Amino acid sequence: MAEINYKDLESHLKAKKFSPVYLIHGEEFLYKTAFESVLNSLLAPSDRDLNYEAVENENIFEAIERLNTFSMMSGTKVVSLCDSRIFYSKQDDEELLQKAKDAFDAKELKKAGKYLSGLLGLLKLSYDDLSPENRDKYFKLDLGGDDKWLDALVAFCKDNDIKIIAPKNNAEDLQQAIEKGFPTGHYLLITTDIADKRRGLFKAISEKGIAIDCSVPKGERKADKIAQESVLQERMKSVLSESGKMLEPAAYHALYEMTGFDLRTFSSNLEKLVSYVGDRKKITLQDVESVLKRTRLDPIYELTNAVADRNAQDSLFFMTSLLSAGFFPLQILAAIANQIRRLLLIKGFAESPQGKKVWKAGLSYNPFQEKVMPAIQDYDKALTDYLESNGNGDKKKKSATELLIAKNPKSPYPIYQVLLKSEKFGKHDLVNALEALSSADMKLKTGGGSPKLILEELILRICYKNLYHKTR
Repeated sequence: MAEINYKDLESHLKAKKFSPVYLIHGEEFLYKTAFESVLNSLLAPSDRDLNYEAVENENIFEAIERLNTFSMMSGTKVVSLCDSRIFYSKQDDEELLQKAKDAFDAKELKKAGKYLSGLLGLLKLSYDDLSPENRDKYFKLDLGGDDKWLDALVAFCKDNDIKIIAPKNNAEDLQQAIEKGFPTGHYLLITTDIADKRRGLFKAISEKGIAIDCSVPKGERKADKIAQESVLQERMKSVLSESGKMLEPAAYHALYEMTGFDLRTFSSNLEKLVSYVGDRKKITLQDVESVLKRTRLDPIYELTNAVADRNAQDSLFFMTSLLSAGFFPLQILAAIANQIRRLLLIKGFAESPQGKKVWKAGLSYNPFQEKVMPAIQDYDKALTDYLESNGNGDKKKKSATELLIAKNPKSPYPIYQVLLKSEKFGKHDLVNALEALSSADMKLKTGGGSPKLILEELILRICYKNLYHKTR
C-alpha cells in the first residue's frame, strides 16, 4: 500500500481505510504515540480485553497463530509486536551501541540494558567478553576512548539478570504470513526503533500494509538540529493547544537547554508546567526555573556543576545522594570524567592564539556571543579539519565530533558557563584530575576499597588544588 510520515497519520486514520498490517518505526516517543492512535482507531478501549493481544517481540510464530485464530467474540482483532527487534542485524551494531549510551546518559538503565543485550546477542558475545581484559579481543566497535559508562552498564545488566538472547531469524516467516494475508478484520501492529527498508519484510509490509516513519535525525549537523527542533515545536504546540496556554520564547529555550532532544522528558516537563501555572495563560521563564527546582532530585548534572565549580562540599553531598538513589559508582565516575574532558577542551581554546584574542576572564555574555562564539566555531572547524585529514574512515569523523566544543552552536549559554568555570582550573589541574580519574577507575574496577571513599578522594583531589600532590 504505502509508506507515510507520522505527520500524515491523522488524515489516514480519518479516512478509515485501515490496512491489515502497520509497521511504526523510528523515534520511540513518536512511534508509541502513533501506535496508540492506530490502536484507538481500530478498537475502542472497552473492546481491548477480548480483542487485543500483545505478543512478546521474539514470539513471531505465536503472533502469526493468533492473527489466524478467530476470537470468541466477533469483530475486529488486533495483535501487536511492540518494541520488536526483528529488523536488528549486525549492520546496526554501531547504532545499537549509540542507543545504549544515549539511554545510559539519560539514566534509563533498563532501556540501555535492552539495547546492549540485543547488541551482544547479534554479535554472539557475553557480558564477560566486555570485561576490560577481554574487550579489545572480542569487541571491535569504537567507544571513542570512553568506556566507563559501558562498565557501569554491564554491571547493571548482570546485577539485574538482563539476559542476552540470540536473535531468531523469523523475518522470512513473518514476511510470508503478511504476503499470504490475515482474516478480514484482523490487524497486526509492529513497533520498532530500527527498520531496514532494503529487507524483504519491509517491502512486504509497504506493499500489503502501511509503514509509518517516525524517525528523526539524531546527529549534530545543522540540518539534524533543525529537524529535531521542528519536532519539539510540533510537540509543544500539541500540548499547549490542548490546554490553551502559551510558552514565552525564553521559557522554551530554558526548557530545551534542560532536556535537549528528549521528547519524553520535554513533553513531561511541559505538562508539569501546564499544571503548575493553573489558570494563567502564559508560561514564563520564572515558571520553568521554579518547576525545575521543584522536580529535580540531585541529578548528575548538579554533581558535575559542583565539581566544575570546585565546590567540594556540594560535590560530596550530590555524590552521596546519587549513590543513595541507586546510581552506580562507575556511572558517577563517567559523568565526572566527561565534565573534566569538556573543561580541558575549552581550556585548550582559551589558551590558544584564537582564544587569547577574544576571551578575557569574567567577560560578560553579550560580548561572548558576538566575539567568542564565532571564534570557538572556527576553532572547532580547524580542529575537525585537522583530525579528519590525519585519520581514517568513519572513526576519525566520530573522534572529531567528540572533540567539538560547540556541538550545538544555537545554544551558546552552556558553553559560556563552562568557559567561566574553566577559569577555576589551570591546565595542569585538569591533567592532574584526569590522572586522579584514571586511578579511581582502576580502584573501582579491581575492588580496591569502598566505592564511596574512592569517589570522595577523587572529588577532594579535583576540588582542592594542592591535595593531589599530598595524596600521591
